[in-house]
Formats: sequence, C-alpha cells, structure tokens
Amino acid sequence: MKTFTAVTLSSLMALATTAGIAQADDDMREMKTLSEGLGLISFEEAKAKALEAKPGVIEDADLEDRDFKKGWDYEFEIVDADANEWEVYIDAKTGEVRKIEKDWF
Repeated sequence: MKTFTAVTLSSLMALATTAGIAQADDDMREMKTLSEGLGLISFEEAKAKALEAKPGVIEDADLEDRDFKKGWDYEFEIVDADANEWEVYIDAKTGEVRKIEKDWF
C-alpha cells in the first residue's frame, strides 16, 4: 500500500508541475497577444527594465490593466540576493519604471 501511495503522490506532483508549465505558456501567449494588439513594449523589453531597476530573479510576471483608460503595467515579482521580494511596475506603453515596492510578508 505504501508503494501505491508513493507512486500516486509522485504522479500527482509531476502532473501539477506539467500543468503549471502549460499555464505559464498560456500566460505568456496572452501577454504577447495583448502587448502586440495594444502597441505596448514587449515582455522582453519590460523584463530587462525591471531587472535593471531591481536585480534578482523573476518569480512571476503579469500584464495588468491600471484602471479604465489609464494604461497598462507589466508587474514583476523579483527576489533579490538577500531573499527580499520586490514588486516592480513597468509602464507597458513607455517602458518607464513606475513603482518599486518591497513585498512584506
């Protein structure tokens, strides 16, 4: 019975990882479609600007509407060398760094 449980748990973990990768691919396609359709800077340009503003490792990224007709932001969650988590907002139209906030747990 223990073997069955271990195999089942490892199978579920593998499935969850695969689903997470598929979800990330869908998110990237959606961001690319939106950015091209709205005339925004590319994800790659925004990513470079975010990492220039706050060096580290990107944990998550989103393209978010900043309220009706006020524009779009790329939002990056970045972990720095000291294990602090930061949110960096890049104006998706101009590429300007709009805001850097430390994420408090």
